[in-house]
Amino acid sequence: MKIAIIYHSETGNTENVAKLVAKGAEKVEGIETKCMSIDEVDTAFLEEAKAVFFGTPTYAGSYSWQMKKWLDTCKLKFAGKVGCVVATENFIGGGADHAELALLSELLVKGMFVYSVGASEGLPYTHFGAVCIKDGTDEQKERVEIFAERVAKNVKNMINA
Repeated sequence: MKIAIIYHSETGNTENVAKLVAKGAEKVEGIETKCMSIDEVDTAFLEEAKAVFFGTPTYAGSYSWQMKKWLDTCKLKFAGKVGCVVATENFIGGGADHAELALLSELLVKGMFVYSVGASEGLPYTHFGAVCIKDGTDEQKERVEIFAERVAKNVKNMINA
């Protein structure tokens, strides 16, 4: 099963977090991932992906305008896929939760099934998605990998049910 990770990153922080998503998801047997900047999307891979993670930096308490523009103008079909989000911020309280909620709203409009694992599998909780300050502390990096692994496992089980 393929999982796409699409991100926007100016400083490299969100790109590094996207790589952690790939690492976590690939802990599940049979999962193939691909990280893609919004500037270099592999359309064929994305079309085959069952789940798509979107990674964004937080700008003024929301997701980046570059990600918004890309989502608003791309002609790719996301309907029916599972959508998840991760965000980076510069400091605690930097607005990443709001950025994730805004991005999740966009995914719903695109017809995606939004999934965050939430509190369903215990600690660490990922109510909206994983968040890292800059490219993450060790604990935040671990949380990203756990989040991605849980998403991959549950989507794979859902697809194979």
